[in-house]
This record gives sequence, C-alpha cells and structure tokens, in this order.
Amino acid sequence: MALQNIGASNSDDAFYRYKMPKMITKIEGRGNGIKTNIVNMVDIAKALARPPSYTTKYFGCELGAQSKFDEKTGVSLVNGAHDTAKLAGLLENFIKKYVQCYGCGNPETDILITKNQMIQLKCAACGFVSDVDMRDKLTTFILKNPPESKKGSKEKKAMRRAEKERLKEGEAADMEQKKPKKEVKKKGSSVAKDVHTKASSTKKKASGSDEDRTSPTLSQVDEKEEADEEDDDDGIQWHADTSLEAARQRIQEQLNDVTADMVMLSTDDPKKLKVANKAIDSLKSVPLPPEENPKIENWNSTHDRLVEEVKANLKKGITAKQFPSILESLSGSAQEIMTALFEALFDGVEKGFAKEVAKKRSYLAAAVAQNEASQLLILRAIEAFSTKSTSAALKEVALVLKALYDADVLEERYMVQWYQEGLAGGNKDSLIWKNARPFIDWLQSAESESEEE
Repeated sequence: MALQNIGASNSDDAFYRYKMPKMITKIEGRGNGIKTNIVNMVDIAKALARPPSYTTKYFGCELGAQSKFDEKTGVSLVNGAHDTAKLAGLLENFIKKYVQCYGCGNPETDILITKNQMIQLKCAACGFVSDVDMRDKLTTFILKNPPESKKGSKEKKAMRRAEKERLKEGEAADMEQKKPKKEVKKKGSSVAKDVHTKASSTKKKASGSDEDRTSPTLSQVDEKEEADEEDDDDGIQWHADTSLEAARQRIQEQLNDVTADMVMLSTDDPKKLKVANKAIDSLKSVPLPPEENPKIENWNSTHDRLVEEVKANLKKGITAKQFPSILESLSGSAQEIMTALFEALFDGVEKGFAKEVAKKRSYLAAAVAQNEASQLLILRAIEAFSTKSTSAALKEVALVLKALYDADVLEERYMVQWYQEGLAGGNKDSLIWKNARPFIDWLQSAESESEEE
C-alpha cells in the first residue's frame, strides 16, 4: 500500500513520521445512481485517528451531495462521479481543520467537546488547544456523533501491567549478563570488609548516616563467601538485610549509641554536642510509627501537633482543592504529615470506616494529585491507623482499599507493592495483611483477565 505524509506542507519531508495511505476511489453505478466509493476510507481515517464517518460526511458537505458510511461493511459512498484528485484536496482541507494542531501542525490531536458545545483539538505534542470554526457544517454532525474515548480504564491497567512485565524481564536479563569472576569475588570480599570497618568507625562517631544502616555485617559477608566457594558458578552475591524490621533494629541500635555519647559529652564542647544533635535529628526523620520506635521521644509530640493542625484547618471549612497548599505548609516528613492527615480525617471512626473514607475521598485524592508516589504514603497511613484503631476498622481494610481504588485515588501497582512490602517486613503476621489479601488477589486476577481480553 502506497503511503504519503499527512498534511500537504509535509509532503517533501522524507523523514516525516506521520503517514497515511494514498486515496483510492472507484466509480460505481451509472445515470442518476452513479456514486463514488472511497475504497480505503477506513485505513485513511485510522491513520488520521478520526472516525471514517467524519471524513465521509465532510465530503458530502463540501460537494453538496449525499454521503453515507456503513459501519458494518466499512463502505464509504458519495453520490456523483468525483475524481480522486478533487477528493484528495478536500481531505487535505479536513486535515487542516480537524486533524492538525493549529499551533505546531502536528496531527497527533484529540477532539474535545466543551460544556458550551464547542469543538477543540488538543495537541499531544505541544499541549496547544485549538478552537475549531463552528460555522463549518461538519461541526453539527460531530456534536451529534462525538468521538469515543480512546482507552478505557481496563485497557490502561492492562498496559501498565504489560509495562511492569517488560521492566522485570529487562532486570532479569541485566542480572544474567553480570557474571563476576573469581577476581571480582576476591575484590568484593575485601571491599565488604572495608565497608564494615568504615561502618563501625562511623557508628562510634555518632554520625547517624545512611551508610551505617545499610552496610552488611562481617558475619554476613563470611557466610556469603563460604556459600560461594561451594557453588560452581564462582559468582558473588552479598547484600545487607534491607527488610523493614532489620532497618528498624539498626536505627534503634545507632540511636542508643548516639544518646550514650551525648551523656558523656561535656557542655563545654559545643561542636561535639552539635554533631550529636544533628545525628539525632537525622534518625528522627525516619517515618516509623511511635509504638515501633519508642527511642524517639519527640515522635508522639510531632504527630499530635500535626493532627491538631490538620483538624484546625478542617474546622475552618477548607475545600479539597485548598488541601495541597495546607499540607505543604506543615512541618514534618511526608509520611508523618500523611499519617496525621488520615488520623485527623477519621479520628474516632470505628464501624462504617469504609463509608467514611468514600465520603472524604476528595481530600485523599487532592493529597496525591501532584505526586503518584504519595499513594504509598496513604497506604502506610491506612496501615498505621487500622492497626492502632479497634478491630472494627481493621476488618474493613479491604473495603477501604476497594473504595479508594474505584475512586481512582489508588492504583493497583502501588497497592500490590505496599502489600508485598508488608509481607516481607517484620509484621507479616499482622491481621491487616490477612484482611487485605482477598482484595489484592481479586485485583491481580482482574488485571490478568483484562489483559487476556
């Protein structure tokens, strides 16, 4: 099939990426029943991302003749005998008016119909919104037959799932290509020991850095080396225990050392005292619930302060649109603010927890509107609130997740990630994971079914 560039102004560009088939016409009948059949109208309309009924109707309006497109057979007919060149010229006019962006000329646009029954073209390349001349006869037909939405929610979810699968396959391929040899093994073991030495020395200085919390212990490295010697692959695989429980344990150990050093510090040495205070502040920034981080005494006071501030703003009657600016004005980590927000919204709620979440979903949607990663913060806030509240709220966790999922506040990828992280953490036996499991299973099965469809 012969192809040509979309738009007459791009006809000489050999590297233009947007193309469409050349028009093919056929004269049928004779006498008063003579008609022109645009044989490949469906393919042309598909390349232009417009319904073929639009182009067929445009030919009829411009030629003053009756035109008809059969949706079942895909046949496009215009009364009268019309040559291909004339119809191709009319098609170019259609492209300029209803396909190409008025700003950049890109044909990758979508037709929008406003509340005032005005037709606009939104460009996917530059974002420019073009206003179509409503005096054209075709606009009436478009208003009566608006274009269908391109992709439903199920198709978007299936595409996201396929994208995740491709990313996993790419990571697996990268791991297979990295096959270290014996020299790398020896070098890696020495580097591991050096890292451990640095971690222990830094811990004594009470710096509270991330290197202390993530460095593998010497015993872990030795166990990896013994396992590698028995293996025939000669590969080295050593890493720190990155589970949530191990991270918490390391943070608490470091905090104990830091507080012990502060006791030994003299008030005449302000430099050392400043370093120790800085280490304490860095450890306090870790978003852990208060019952699982008892060493940080100011957590409760910070949490209570944030809850009271959010409640005070809610009493003022702020709307969901004003909520992001209110959250930005609060001082604290992102997780602390989100946990305080959730508790302020649903404080005292026991039975009917899911219904209350559905009523106030607009506030939660506003909290994650600017950053999708905030969905994980909301999920962790739900976890903290449910485990802290009565068993009645804990039983409705699945209903809460379903309500936020149906309202497009939470996406399935973040919910699955949160659930998997929870099972891998230290509180995997918590009832929240048992109660959330039916919904997560349904979510994953629904994705697979939509992908198969």
